[in-house]
Amino acid sequence: MFQDALTDAQTRVQAALNEAMRPLDGVIADAMRYTCTGGKRLRAFLVMEGARLHDVSPEVADQAAAAIEMIHAYSLVHDDLPCMDNDDLRRGVPTVHIQWDEATAVLTGDALQTLAFELLSNMDAYAEVRLSLISSMAKAAGAQGMVLGQALDIAAETAETPLTLKQITRLQAGKTGALIEWSGQAGAILAEADPDPLRQYAQALGLAFQIADDILDIEGCAEKAGKRLQKDADAGKATFVSLLGMEGAKARANELVVQACDALSPYGDAADNLKAAARFVVDRDT
Repeated sequence: MFQDALTDAQTRVQAALNEAMRPLDGVIADAMRYTCTGGKRLRAFLVMEGARLHDVSPEVADQAAAAIEMIHAYSLVHDDLPCMDNDDLRRGVPTVHIQWDEATAVLTGDALQTLAFELLSNMDAYAEVRLSLISSMAKAAGAQGMVLGQALDIAAETAETPLTLKQITRLQAGKTGALIEWSGQAGAILAEADPDPLRQYAQALGLAFQIADDILDIEGCAEKAGKRLQKDADAGKATFVSLLGMEGAKARANELVVQACDALSPYGDAADNLKAAARFVVDRDT
């Protein structure tokens, strides 16, 4: 059931992304479409499932899902640049600055970010709802969220001492967790419902996701992952695995899965797909 729902989310959000970019042409548009192809689409799935729990129409949910996937894609394009993580492979294909050039990659990320906000502003929803989504996305993606986390991550590369567990948790709450948290609560915001249960769920899920990433960076297969692994270890950076140990990190990830599922208790069996998503996050191999 979960896998069917995830596959459906992947199909729906790709259709919404294609439609949003349909009027665009030129090299930047080509690069935007290139980077918005593939991936797990976990963020889109979270938006759609949260919307389903609150009887929000799929058409509206798909727009919000496409918006967050654009923000995520923009962050990957910029993260892969030589001035950041300097990666040449993403989702099994050359990164945008390798496929084209660095200027194209910068502009592609810029264009994806702005188009995401355009999508939200044009949604078929009350103005107050659109404003809430736009404001919360700006916070999640900006200097209080993802950008802050990325800046802390870059600073960690040259820090004299490795980060502590508390510092890494704060870093990842921004770099990875902020967009996942937005995705988790978007459905409730669309329905003008209390987003707190889904926010708590998504916060636990986001941290579990990052711990699983740290585990995969050591135990995973680069070919399956479609990207270079063991970058943090090579750079001597602290991770959840280096601080907690492999077994400790796995145990903590599983604790967070239980915490995430417990947060969904107000929804009963209707939230089974979201509970399965939490287990998927720690059991995945990519």
